[in-house]
Amino acid sequence: MSGRLEGKVALVTGAARGMGRAQAVRFAEEGADIIAVDVCSPVEHATTPGASPEDLAETVRLVRSLGREICAFEVDVREQPSLDDAVSQGVASLGRLDVVCATAGISSSGWTAKMDADRWQTMLDVNLTGVWRTCKAAIPHLLDGGRGGSIVLISSIAGLRGLVSVGHYTAAKHGVVGLMKSLANELAPHSIRVNTIHPANTRTRMVDNPATMRTFCPGVENPTREQFETALQSMHLLPVALIEPEDIANASLFLASDESRYITGVTLPVDAGHCVK
Repeated sequence: MSGRLEGKVALVTGAARGMGRAQAVRFAEEGADIIAVDVCSPVEHATTPGASPEDLAETVRLVRSLGREICAFEVDVREQPSLDDAVSQGVASLGRLDVVCATAGISSSGWTAKMDADRWQTMLDVNLTGVWRTCKAAIPHLLDGGRGGSIVLISSIAGLRGLVSVGHYTAAKHGVVGLMKSLANELAPHSIRVNTIHPANTRTRMVDNPATMRTFCPGVENPTREQFETALQSMHLLPVALIEPEDIANASLFLASDESRYITGVTLPVDAGHCVK
């Protein structure tokens, strides 16, 4: 099967690398043109290494190599006017908007009761309010199109469970679920579907970096790759340490396509069985 998004336009935040790039490329493979947004710089209080303009340029190259159009913008999802302007420019250039993937996010860790207020607030500003701002920028264009649409919000297994040492991340990702359910109700009369995807540990820089490796291997100053992946494997039911970004992109494609035309308000784990354990 091919052409599942033929003639459609998808907005993807966090598109410079990782899950966002995988979504942009997978959607382009299925016929979509892309509006790609990424801050392309480090975010304060985050352990996630920042993407670069070169990373975003590579996403652009990959999409265009598939014969699709792409409009790319270096924008922080915390900045509503800039985000509004980027989405409007993208829609004006590509002619429509059908799919929204709010994928941009950061990570950090710390004992919840002792966490610095700035670290807490930055997490919520990016991982929850940034998702809301993305929806706020995109929904008017979906409504103007009058063709319905699909909004895919990237949450986490932390949006379904309570995880230790990431209370701020867990709160934000639970908040994304609440936002999704409200938007699913509000937008259903317009045939706009809204769902969340809940990845387990995925092979991106958000997880695969020294600071996060130490979080998963408490008491070990410099964990080896083997120690790190053994710790990750223990969280999954299936025999895999890290999920690939393409697995998240494939789930996103399903929710973006007409194959899921009657699916809305759903929390979809892509977690190698994590939530079953």
